[in-house]
Amino acid sequence: MQEDPSQIDRPRRLDAPPPPWGSESQADRLARLLEKARALPRAPGVYLMQDHKGVVLYIGKALKLRERVSSYFIPSADLGPRKQPMLDHVHDFEFLPCDSEWEAVLTEARLVKDTHPRFNAMLRDDKTWPYLAITLRDDFPGVYITRAPNDPRFRGARILGPFSAPGALREALELLQKVFKYRTCELDIREDDDQRRFFRPCLLHAIGQCTAPCAAKISKETYREDIDHLVRFLGSKRSVMLREMRAEMQAASESQEFEKAATLRDQIRAIEKLDERAHRRDKWQPEAESFYIDPVRSTRSLQRTLGMDSPIRCIEAIDIAHLAGGETVGSKVCFIDGKPLKTQYRRYRIKTVDNDDYAAIREVVSRRYREAGAGQELYPDVILIDGGLGQLHAAQQAFEQLEVKPPMVISLAKKEELIYMQEKSEPIRLGRENLGLKLCQAIRDEAHRFAQHYHHILRRKKTVGE
Repeated sequence: MQEDPSQIDRPRRLDAPPPPWGSESQADRLARLLEKARALPRAPGVYLMQDHKGVVLYIGKALKLRERVSSYFIPSADLGPRKQPMLDHVHDFEFLPCDSEWEAVLTEARLVKDTHPRFNAMLRDDKTWPYLAITLRDDFPGVYITRAPNDPRFRGARILGPFSAPGALREALELLQKVFKYRTCELDIREDDDQRRFFRPCLLHAIGQCTAPCAAKISKETYREDIDHLVRFLGSKRSVMLREMRAEMQAASESQEFEKAATLRDQIRAIEKLDERAHRRDKWQPEAESFYIDPVRSTRSLQRTLGMDSPIRCIEAIDIAHLAGGETVGSKVCFIDGKPLKTQYRRYRIKTVDNDDYAAIREVVSRRYREAGAGQELYPDVILIDGGLGQLHAAQQAFEQLEVKPPMVISLAKKEELIYMQEKSEPIRLGRENLGLKLCQAIRDEAHRFAQHYHHILRRKKTVGE
C-alpha cells in the first residue's frame, strides 16, 4: 500500500439516494438495506452506517463486506444491547474497499479516532498500533516493541510498522530471538565498558535466546552481523525460514508429534503476520509518529518568545482546508500543557464563503469564540492561526467585533516558518531547533491533519460539528 491514507477513495454507494426519512416502515427500511448489503463485494473493507442526515453512526471492518454488513439487517439479527438501538436510526451505509484485512483494521481505527461515531465503543481513545524499533545507533542494538516510535531513545533506530496484530508481533519476536539471539533489555551497553566482563547475564542467555553483550560474551562485530541478518529477514518474505518450518511441522505431524506440529503451526502464522503492517510514510497514526517534543520546556520556550507574563497552559489552533468536491472546512485543535486534548477538537463546515481563506478564518473565529467574546467563556492562552500576516489580520478582524479580546493571537507561516504576533508587523524568526517553534509546528500540523484526514466522511450534511 503506497498511497497516503488521506487520499483514500471516497466511500462507494451502490444505488440511488434512499427514500426520505419516515416514508417507509422500519421493516421496509431494513429490507432495503439488506438488499443493498447483499450487493456488496465479498472483499475486505470498512463500512460506515449513517442516519438520515448523513451522520456516521458506526464504523466497522470486515473480511467479507457482503456477509458482515448483511448480518445487521436480517430479521433475526441480535446486535447486543450496545448496537441493537442503532437499527432504529440507520438509514443508509457506505463502504471503503481495502486490499487486505489488516488494511481494513488500520482504516477502521483511523476513521473511528477522527470521527468518534456514536455507537463505536472501541478505538475511540488515543491507543495506537505498535511498532518495532531496532536501535541501530547503539554499540549493541536492542529490539523493542513500542507505541511511541518518536521517543528520543529511538532516534536513529530502524522503525517498522505499524503492525495490526500486536499479539502476533510479540510471539514472532520471541521466536525470532531464538534464531538471532538479540537483546531486548533496557541496559546501556557500550563496547568500551571494561566492567562488562563482571556482569551476570539474565536468564535469556542461559536458555540460548541472547548472546549476552551485557557480559562481554560476544564481540560488537559478531553481534552486528546477527542484527544485520534480522533486519534483512524482516525486510524480506522470509521464504527460506518458513519453508524449513513447514517441513518440520509436516514431519512432526507424520510422526504423530501433534503438540510440536501445533506449536510450529502457530509460530508460522505469527511470522506470516509480520507482513500485516503499514509503513510510517502512509501516516496511519500521526498522533504517534509526529516528532517528539518536551511539553514543559516547549511551552516555557514559547512563553519567552511571545513575552507573556503568565505560563501558557492552553493553546488552540485554527486551520482552513479545501476538500474534494469544493468543500471548505475549518478545524480547531486544542493542546493543554503541550499535549493534545482531543475531546475539544472541532470541525466547521464553512457556510458563508467558498475558496476564500480570509473570510473562512473570520467565520470560524466568530463561531468558535463568540461565547468567550461575550465574557461567558475563557479564551485559551494562545490562539494559533495557520498562515501568514494576512491570515492573522483576518482573525483579528473577527476579534474586533467581539466585546472581550483574546490574550494572544499569533500565526505561523509555512515554508519559512515565521511567527507573526498581534499588533506587530515584523515576524519572529526562530531557529529550527527552537522548542517553542517545534510546539507551534506540531499544533499547526495537527490542525491541518484533522481538517484533511478522511475527508470523504465530511462531504455529507451535518457531519461537521458547530
